[in-house]
Amino acid sequence: MTVSLELEYIILIILGFLSEILGTMAGFGSSTIFLPLASYLVEFKTALVLVAIFHLFGNVSRITFFRHGLDWNVLLIFGIPSFVLSLIGATLVGNLSQTFLKLMLGIFLIVLSILFLIKPKLAFPASNKSLILGGGISGFIVGLIGTGGALRASFLTGLKMEKEKYIATSAVVALGTDATRIPYYISSGFLPEQYYYLIPFLFVTAFLGSYVGRKIVTRIDQEKFKKLVLIAIILVSVKFILDGITASL
Repeated sequence: MTVSLELEYIILIILGFLSEILGTMAGFGSSTIFLPLASYLVEFKTALVLVAIFHLFGNVSRITFFRHGLDWNVLLIFGIPSFVLSLIGATLVGNLSQTFLKLMLGIFLIVLSILFLIKPKLAFPASNKSLILGGGISGFIVGLIGTGGALRASFLTGLKMEKEKYIATSAVVALGTDATRIPYYISSGFLPEQYYYLIPFLFVTAFLGSYVGRKIVTRIDQEKFKKLVLIAIILVSVKFILDGITASL
């Protein structure tokens, strides 16, 4: 898709805003929605950085509101493996083709979406072993293909934490994985300089989208809406997989 840089900025801001609203309303990360959409407009590796920065800003807002609920024990056990494996995943991005990365993203999103459609309340057993494993796996996936928040949530919800603790702890873990991988993405040249000007707008967009989403969420049937979003993600992901298969033939 070839458009002017200014139009790219506008479209990306609109997509980010809508993704944050939809993600807030559906109850899972906006990056799961924003990354596939942004990848249709810009190169996958560029989209990876922009969405990571956008995601970081969204988590800053959550931490600001719920910082007093942080569970330090879970943060250490789950967060440290997540941070380390996120960086390892990020280091592999430069060695893989964009077609392959899109194919991996498409497969991951389809599998995860179908899993959540079948088992909406999916949660893994609460144990230190499960937390270490879950932190590592989700962190690696986030570093490699840019989205893994729904998988992270499946491990953390098994702990049955209070809502404030869950939101704060999950946001800090997500912020840590973003802060770990973003410098590597940028130092590797994944984000062309012309997109630096977009960063302040992503900051504002993340906060506004989250605010609007919270205002709307009480007026809809969240479970039905979540299913619609998951089905939409599956349809978008099918295109990634077909493109990947076609390119490899």
